[in-house]
Amino acid sequence: MTNNNTQAAQEEKKIHRVAVLTSGGDAPGMNATIRSVVRTGANYGIKMLGIRRGYNGLINNDVVELDARSVNGLNSKGGTMLYTARCDEFRTPEGVKRAAMNCKYLGIDGIICIGGDGTFRGARELAEYGISVIGIPATIDNDIACTHYSIGFDTAANTAIDAIDKLSDTMQSHERCSIVEIMGRHAGHLSLYVGLAVGAAAIIIPEKSFDFQQDIVNKMRSDRIAGKNHFLVIAAEGAGVTDVLSERIKEETGVDTRVSILGHIQRGGKPSARDRVMGNRMGHYAVKCIMEGKTNRVVVYRDSKIMDFDMEEAFAMEKNIEPYMYEVATSINI
Repeated sequence: MTNNNTQAAQEEKKIHRVAVLTSGGDAPGMNATIRSVVRTGANYGIKMLGIRRGYNGLINNDVVELDARSVNGLNSKGGTMLYTARCDEFRTPEGVKRAAMNCKYLGIDGIICIGGDGTFRGARELAEYGISVIGIPATIDNDIACTHYSIGFDTAANTAIDAIDKLSDTMQSHERCSIVEIMGRHAGHLSLYVGLAVGAAAIIIPEKSFDFQQDIVNKMRSDRIAGKNHFLVIAAEGAGVTDVLSERIKEETGVDTRVSILGHIQRGGKPSARDRVMGNRMGHYAVKCIMEGKTNRVVVYRDSKIMDFDMEEAFAMEKNIEPYMYEVATSINI
């Protein structure tokens, strides 16, 4: 749609005020997305609002006006300038109703919600009150089914890879086995990606069952016979095995084994080029969706294109581990 057509659509639908919020876990690239949303809206003469602390801020009117200058320099900053928080009150019908009434009180014509599945479920509930909502996927887990990519994944993977590369030096010096826990409470996409990149001897994720004796102990023994003296195991947080693996490996192989939990370091840091560009593209697209009168949609990246899906359709999808990716990781890490 050309700028003239978009402006005409905006006037017809009277889009004058649009808000943006971030909710759930922070992800590198959220700030770049906020910047894109604000500057795109400002370019079309829309008054832009920032809702701080997610849905909690929407319930409590924690709202600030944003303009093009107020988002200067955000492309390179991790975290989210709007902060993010859980909100138990928003999980209740009364909380959702209060948030929706505040939207109408503030004259908000649409809200762009940046986050994961929980963020989108909140947005969908607001849509039931007639609020125009657009979701943008931002989670390091990359587990949102409707999109092939979520903002933050690339930076988190690079952060983990950099840390593991450093850890490998001391692991080799002491002839140890290192178990590295990667974030991902319910999904192993990040662990699989990182494990393949660093050449882990074993990758344990919640989507795949594993045989401790066959997949770890026997592999370590055969590798030691072949001359290898250090080992790396990647375990997803959601697999729930990190605590017990260390002792079992020591008992079965005699190899000194240490656990490293990277934790929230994976959510921080300067976003990568990919996350900056993706945040800018998705943010721009989301504002255009609002201006075209769309609602209850999720901006997605599929087949190298930015597009949008109906939220109901998106929630019905499932995102499984790519079989070939797992085959590659388990076949060459010997």
